[in-house]
Amino acid sequence: MKIKEKTVAHYKGKEIKFFELENSQGIKMVLMNYGATMISLFLPDSKGDLADVTLGFDTFEEYLGNNPYFGATVGRYANRIGGGRFVLDGREYRLAKNDGENHLHGGIKGFDKVIWEGEVIGNSNSTGVNFSYLSPDGEENYPGNLNCQVGYLLTDNNELHISYVATTDKPTPINLSHHSYFNLGGQGKGDVLGHQVQIFASKYTPVGAGLIPTGEIREVEGTPFDFRQPKAIGERIAQVEGGYDHNFVLDSRGGLSLAVRVLEPTSGRLMELYTTQPGVQFYSGNFLDGTIRGKGGSLYQKYSGFCLEPQHFPDSPNHPNFPSAILRPGDTYRSLIILKFLTR
Repeated sequence: MKIKEKTVAHYKGKEIKFFELENSQGIKMVLMNYGATMISLFLPDSKGDLADVTLGFDTFEEYLGNNPYFGATVGRYANRIGGGRFVLDGREYRLAKNDGENHLHGGIKGFDKVIWEGEVIGNSNSTGVNFSYLSPDGEENYPGNLNCQVGYLLTDNNELHISYVATTDKPTPINLSHHSYFNLGGQGKGDVLGHQVQIFASKYTPVGAGLIPTGEIREVEGTPFDFRQPKAIGERIAQVEGGYDHNFVLDSRGGLSLAVRVLEPTSGRLMELYTTQPGVQFYSGNFLDGTIRGKGGSLYQKYSGFCLEPQHFPDSPNHPNFPSAILRPGDTYRSLIILKFLTR
């Protein structure tokens, strides 16, 4: 296992650091303390050839511009909160409306735009970085001082463990997730419509205006949201207005379980996602429009990458029938994502 830490810039009086990791199988990744972000992930194909399978930028400075959360840690509440408001213990909280009339991924300055403290972790079989951040009471109008930790651990058996731990001194909504855009054929190598996706979910949460859940939990059977058997992303995407950007209600809840399997047929790269969360947001890169120039000068067009965001359901604070996303003093928020990388 190898890890190299280097300072690449100074921003707002703090060091911006890149952490370069490599396991014994040749998988490489780069992390950054700005946004607790995964910048790149190099995976072998079925012939052993490496390619970077995540969308993003070559330099730190580019992440300060037009950046749709490439590889970032999103919070304090990942996904959307309808109307930019919620009521908690009888008090109304109003949040930034940074996505039309709604609140998205923690607001104007979410966790993707803060500088985290980074500490190298690992042992003989794994290496990684633990990022920590104190979100102060009232940041983006959320209540409570929230102590957060996000750990990335790359193992020698080709797994990436992403763990989240948080505590608070006041009741607060919390929903932390990872926001990489994947293209298992290689970033900049066309669209992802041919990727075969299997989601272990028999239900999903339909959305209305602004992609806010209606509150209904609906069966996927007979709909273009039925990925219980592997289906190409592009096979039925035309039947979904705007493309996929929906929360799937996972069948196995309450423990770590297999949630999604994705195969890119040409390269043979296969990725499995395990999570402890009750849902996963599947996003097909609908809002990419060719205006963002990424790594190596790649222009990211519509459907250039897909996201899988393990999470509590969107807008949960406003839907009592959804699993609660409220963290209270004395309790600890814990979440785990495992990405397994294979070839076929």
